[in-house]
Amino acid sequence: MNREPISPAYRAVMIAATPIVRWWGRLEVVGADLIPDGPVVLVANHDSYWDPLVIGVAAYPRRQIRALAKASLWKNPVVSKVLVGMRQIPVERGRGDLQALTEAIGALRSGACIGVFPEGTTSRGNVTRVHSGGGRIIQAVPEASVLSVALTGAVDLVRFPHRPRIRVTFFEPSGGQPAEGESAMALMKRIMLDVRGRAPHAVPGRAKRRAAVSP
Repeated sequence: MNREPISPAYRAVMIAATPIVRWWGRLEVVGADLIPDGPVVLVANHDSYWDPLVIGVAAYPRRQIRALAKASLWKNPVVSKVLVGMRQIPVERGRGDLQALTEAIGALRSGACIGVFPEGTTSRGNVTRVHSGGGRIIQAVPEASVLSVALTGAVDLVRFPHRPRIRVTFFEPSGGQPAEGESAMALMKRIMLDVRGRAPHAVPGRAKRRAAVSP
């Protein structure tokens, strides 16, 4: 099976993030051996802006993850250059972004590992609406594998001097791979219900501190 090579920019960012995530974050990774070669879609919860980096470090150096990230990040020329070098995919949130879906589908067909956050944005502790885009990508490449990702603890990376305990668990969807006739939305809802069973919605660390000091 094909495996997309890791780009120099992606490798550099993962190496730079490793001390923060693995040492400071006391990262525990479960199930990384389940990440296959060839086309695969990782479906994860999203509670912290650190999530893409944390999951990237957890999967490195086994796979490079091409995540669908909010297009506004590309407005900063320095950040844009890094993201392009990392082969990340900009997506306009709040609407069906056909260009982003087309790029993700093309990369997946070429053997890439695509990362999606069906909740669209960080939850900030609240239940958020699940979007169908990830399911549409999966449906377009039926030979791709689907792997669930439950991430906890990343919300506490900013709670200095308190060290977090981050855990990333890769696991097969309990309901199995996409079923014939299963809609994109139904697939994403099923997988995220499974993921959230292991990773409940969490409030970011700074928000916790503000809540603690408010009258």
